[in-house]
Amino acid sequence: MDIFSYFTSNIDTEKMGFDDDEFEDAETGTALSLISDAFEELSDLIKKDNGVSIELRLKPFCDACSLVSVLFGSLGIAFKFAEMEYTSKVRDLSEAASLYGTLSKVIDYDVKSDTVQSAESLTRKLRRVRQGLDLIRELFQNFLSTDDYSLKEAASEAYKQVCAPYHTWAVRTAVSAGMCALPTRDQLLLNLNESDESAESEMRRYIKASLPVINYIDNLYTSRGITLDW
Repeated sequence: MDIFSYFTSNIDTEKMGFDDDEFEDAETGTALSLISDAFEELSDLIKKDNGVSIELRLKPFCDACSLVSVLFGSLGIAFKFAEMEYTSKVRDLSEAASLYGTLSKVIDYDVKSDTVQSAESLTRKLRRVRQGLDLIRELFQNFLSTDDYSLKEAASEAYKQVCAPYHTWAVRTAVSAGMCALPTRDQLLLNLNESDESAESEMRRYIKASLPVINYIDNLYTSRGITLDW
């Protein structure tokens, strides 16, 4: 699909892996709190034995990742490309969970078959999902760094840091154009049903909980001699 069509096409919400009502139920929490809860559970698993012997299972990992889709949706058309790519790859990984079981087995299979960086390999898709998680983490860090930091500045810097080095000129240009349509800081909080105080608390929880997960995934690659520059 041409990159510019990402900004005009409609998203099929039935394939995103979440239900809008799930994030509106006060008894289960807001989108941010659900995401933070899920990644804290993953982080706690990884921290046991310093992550040396833990085998993170693909299904709960994908379940947690699917919740993050709503955050991309809250950012508007600037991140529509990321939303579509991210949700598609999470869905593919989730569908493979019964076959592979764990994240490490996904990578081991592609290493053995020499398909690590092939276009449709699950190892490549896992790499892109990891970048999506890191993009949100970096955006949150920028967003919380100062009240004067606009969402456009926070998102632009996060994209530049995490994703731009791996995207083509066409993608980078389209993203840059879309940044002008980002919601304001207040609009984002309204979209997420959060106050300044609650958003800060939940964002900090996600930042802290997602980092061990991101590092765990990176270690799966580097321990097998796979570089991270792709």
